[in-house]
Amino acid sequence: MTAPLFDLRDVGYHYGSQAALRDLSITVHAGERIVLLGANGSGKSTLLRVLDALYYPDAGSVRFCGRELTEELLLDDEFCFDFRRRVGLVFQNPDVQLFNPTVYEEIAFGPLQLRWPKEKIEESVARAMEFMQVEPLRSRPPYGLSGGEKKRVAIASVLVMDPEVLLLDEPTSALDPRSQSRIIDLIAAWKNSERTVITATHQLDIVEEIADRAHVLHEGRIVAGGAPREVLADLELLDRCNLVHRHRHSHDGVEHSHPHQHTHGSHEHKH
Repeated sequence: MTAPLFDLRDVGYHYGSQAALRDLSITVHAGERIVLLGANGSGKSTLLRVLDALYYPDAGSVRFCGRELTEELLLDDEFCFDFRRRVGLVFQNPDVQLFNPTVYEEIAFGPLQLRWPKEKIEESVARAMEFMQVEPLRSRPPYGLSGGEKKRVAIASVLVMDPEVLLLDEPTSALDPRSQSRIIDLIAAWKNSERTVITATHQLDIVEEIADRAHVLHEGRIVAGGAPREVLADLELLDRCNLVHRHRHSHDGVEHSHPHQHTHGSHEHKH
């Protein structure tokens, strides 16, 4: 029997004395599209960094294809090289991952580290730039771009590697509607493919399009999980985890409340 892609057991992680993850367990199989739902501060970004072996848990264990991800294992050049080729993370804040002099060099950086042939690098970079519509920016310094442009470049710099596992932290934030749609369509197109996509978001209206399974995080714990439709239907859960807010109003002098969800600048009432 093939080992799961990721297997986390009782994982804990602290920033100083502040617990970011608590007793968290989750199993991810190859080819799954998973959404991590949670309000700001719920632990979504920390969990993605743990999955990407940027953070190591201070409790519990994280296994990738049956091997425990430890600092010692990532010091093994062969394993590290293979892991970084297979797993890619797009940060919520693109400034964290953009550091090259030009957009072209930014997107070509990963392939260069993997020592791809020059022709393959040029073809792959051109394809990624075209897809994310950043070709006109190729000679610009990333630090001089707008927030949305930076985001598109950051996504292109990961997509160019064609990773087996894509970890996306709020991938549609700071993007214009057209760029948001491209990302949503891209993830939707990976349904039933070999690529594994784990997306952290608090945007409830895109979940059913981009995920086969949803997990809700609250205060560093996974408090629910299942089919997206089932999770989204549990309005009490979403309210408790600050993913919707209660809208209060009065009828005939009697105060009522019901969950109220914001989506893409419009209001959508869920009764």
